[in-house]
Amino acid sequence: MSSATEIGDVPNGDVSWWWRSVGGVPAPRPVLPGDIDVDVAVVGAGYTGLWAAYYLKTLQPDLRVTVLEQRFAGFGASGRNGGWLTNSVTGGRARYGRGPGTAQQRALNAAVDEVITVAEREGIDADIVRGGEFEVARTPAQLARLRAAARAEEDWPDTDVEELDAASATARIGVAGTLGAIRHPHCARVHPVKLVRGLAATVERLGVPIYEDTRVREISPGRAVTDRGTVRAAHVLRATEGFTADLRGEHRTWLPMNSSMIVTDPLPASAWAEIGWEGRETLGDFAHVYMYAQRTADDRIAFGGRGVPYRFGSRVDTDGSTRARTIASLAALLHDFFPVAADVPVAHAWSGVLGVPRDWAATVGHDARTGLGWAGGYVGTGVTATNLAGRTLADLVLGRDTDLTHLPWVGHRARRWELEPLRFLAVHAIYAAYRSADRMEAGGSSRTAWPARVADLIAGR
Repeated sequence: MSSATEIGDVPNGDVSWWWRSVGGVPAPRPVLPGDIDVDVAVVGAGYTGLWAAYYLKTLQPDLRVTVLEQRFAGFGASGRNGGWLTNSVTGGRARYGRGPGTAQQRALNAAVDEVITVAEREGIDADIVRGGEFEVARTPAQLARLRAAARAEEDWPDTDVEELDAASATARIGVAGTLGAIRHPHCARVHPVKLVRGLAATVERLGVPIYEDTRVREISPGRAVTDRGTVRAAHVLRATEGFTADLRGEHRTWLPMNSSMIVTDPLPASAWAEIGWEGRETLGDFAHVYMYAQRTADDRIAFGGRGVPYRFGSRVDTDGSTRARTIASLAALLHDFFPVAADVPVAHAWSGVLGVPRDWAATVGHDARTGLGWAGGYVGTGVTATNLAGRTLADLVLGRDTDLTHLPWVGHRARRWELEPLRFLAVHAIYAAYRSADRMEAGGSSRTAWPARVADLIAGR
């Protein structure tokens, strides 16, 4: 994978390799047949919308629920992500205070178990392996951040983080240059598309129609206006994540951040004997422009990170294509992590968008007066959070007073993003600073480089 020609030959886009691995994008479902009346209209057929529909129908089977999707179920982040079913509290627990933050953490821990339980109960084979989450440090500055993170986690209950030295970490996953690692058990590797495809089929079996190729242009109390007709509903739930900016009135609600992935051909047994990774943990690091990876069920490495972080005007892609330069940089980093994989071809590359609130904190909510609900802003940690959000939305819509409806992210709202060109300039400056900081830290300093500290202040993280 060293030459431009080879990079250019890598299959690119087609939504994602996850879809390609199951035979390509699905046969289209019906479009909205015209104006209809329902009890609940769910906008977006990704994890959030499908989980909300699932729990609404299981809690109240006679409820008329409809899901509206502009392309097809699993077209967005749900069909392109890294497959981390983990317990991350997007935006951090500390913002909520000790008690509420602990409740949020415990709810996300339980959500990992819930997804696995539902998949087993509904016969969804999503290549799930509960291997835990594993993050490595490869520079002294990363190691300092790792140790600080481990101490911070130990101050909270139910985080169950274990710190490993270089030898112990490398024995589990042979990442070159590892100085240390942390691991926790509340995470499972999943095949994202197998999960979203199985969830969509489950929801349909429960009697929920999913109308595809039906673009919602505007959401207002009592209705969702689409290019195929108007859906009148007592409750309209927005579950559009990175595509929220396309809705009228929501252009500055969440920023659509781009993330890219590559996947290799299957590695030979000799390579796995050197790497290890027998526990199938999800893998991340403590760089500022961090990576994320998994060992797939068929022994590939799926490896992701940031390419072009943001497109001017909150534009989003149509097919998942990513730049050749991004593919090359991800391949170089993968080979730096795993030199034994340097001769293994990259099989596919793709990208997608995730929703980023201005304060980097996920949210779920429902206005009982208007019937409007929303969930999202997961900043890339949504595989688990979507399940918790879907259950919470169902309780809110049905007027159930539960522990979930009192979690601290319920009703949270962030201020809107700045107007262009400010947000374009700011986002690109922030990520340029993070890349610069990673380069500076590679020189051996044990302190976080100053460009990253400045970027954190500007980003509000």
